[in-house]
Amino acid sequence: MLKGNTILITGAAGLLGSQLTASILAQGAKIIAVDRSNATMRLKFQDLIQDHGNSLTLVELDITDEVAVKQFFSGLNELSGAVNCAYPRNAQYGTSFLEVNLDSFNENLSLHLGSSFLFMQQCAALFVRQQSPMSVVNISSIYGVVAPKFSLYEGTPMTMPVEYAAIKSALLHLSKYIVAFIKDSRFRINSISPGGIFDNQPASFLKAYQESTNGHGMLAPSDIVGSIIFLLSQQSQYITGQNITIDDGFTL
Repeated sequence: MLKGNTILITGAAGLLGSQLTASILAQGAKIIAVDRSNATMRLKFQDLIQDHGNSLTLVELDITDEVAVKQFFSGLNELSGAVNCAYPRNAQYGTSFLEVNLDSFNENLSLHLGSSFLFMQQCAALFVRQQSPMSVVNISSIYGVVAPKFSLYEGTPMTMPVEYAAIKSALLHLSKYIVAFIKDSRFRINSISPGGIFDNQPASFLKAYQESTNGHGMLAPSDIVGSIIFLLSQQSQYITGQNITIDDGFTL
């Protein structure tokens, strides 16, 4: 579905980004993989570099740095698609709601939502220059769509950060804003809203979460990449400004 395309992935060394990078390379596309550390990416992608070295370009970039991001995009030529898997946050991220201070809240919105704005803005500017089809995919969340089920976190050190809900819901509307502004069928932005992704969470949380689904429970990254590939491809060429929820019934 993506053979011959060039796809940009930010947060490429992360849990979802690394799985997506491997899956898109297997589709025959070229990947520009972006993360904060080239060394981390080289370690993560040892096998991919060996097998797909000519199709995989690694770029070290802080996506919260406006000057660096604009310089990076100005050096790109034709880009078929882009997926923002990055997840920038500060050291206070994850503090319980009543303990979050305004400076920390604002900083996290700036880091995550602000960098997502910059990412989409620069994708749009690149499309205007290149005038060829481009599909952009954002990673939102079920908690950008519905309120958290706080009972799932009882008895664990975990919480659902208030910043996360604010950011992921805002991403959905910001996507609509930008595609309405560009107003060209060839330029699309869509989002996926996954349920929880397994990352060795406490057993009590995993059990409670599974009971809130139709049986599958927490998702693996491989459960998500198919929807992203569909949105990047021409199979979805007139789908724009939309959100696909992937949660095995969690939000029903």
